[in-house]
Amino acid sequence: MQSLTNRSKVVSDKKMTFMEKIYLPAIIKGMMITITHFFSKKTTISYPEETRPFSPVYRGMHVLKRDDIGRERCTACGLCAVACPAEAITMIAAERKAGEENLYREEKYASSYEINMLRCIFCGDCEEACPKEAIFLTNRIVEAGYQREPFIFTKNELVEPLDPAKRIDVSKRQTKAVLEFKKNGNLPHNK
Repeated sequence: MQSLTNRSKVVSDKKMTFMEKIYLPAIIKGMMITITHFFSKKTTISYPEETRPFSPVYRGMHVLKRDDIGRERCTACGLCAVACPAEAITMIAAERKAGEENLYREEKYASSYEINMLRCIFCGDCEEACPKEAIFLTNRIVEAGYQREPFIFTKNELVEPLDPAKRIDVSKRQTKAVLEFKKNGNLPHNK
């Protein structure tokens, strides 16, 4: 019978020697590998006492940014939700009322904004799609849990605090060109 491929090998039925029958060389070789691991440097760390350094562009928990005055940047345009491949972002838009100019930058804002962190794949597409630089992925880790409900982050958990000292620095996630562009205060985008 002809073989289907040219990669076939002929298997021999060679008798094993006495040393091969007692598996002594194989056992010694395996023990030598084990002993070398006893004296090698350990790669594990004692988390949470020790933490590994994160990359400056690590993508962790989301944050909805505020501008310099403290107004929310998000205008509920929906581009982040459309760009999300996991369909983890949902929002409801509302119109700003008189007297709320110090809360929201634009006439339209997100009255409800939710991210389902169980669906999120931390790709950063929402960050790239946002024209107002309202959403960023931070270096904060999303904590583990046993229930599903706490993983649906609402606007209350995502919007950064009003206190400027507690704001999250995302300048490391932005390119040099974007940082130079933001210095120009004459543009409406930067006001």
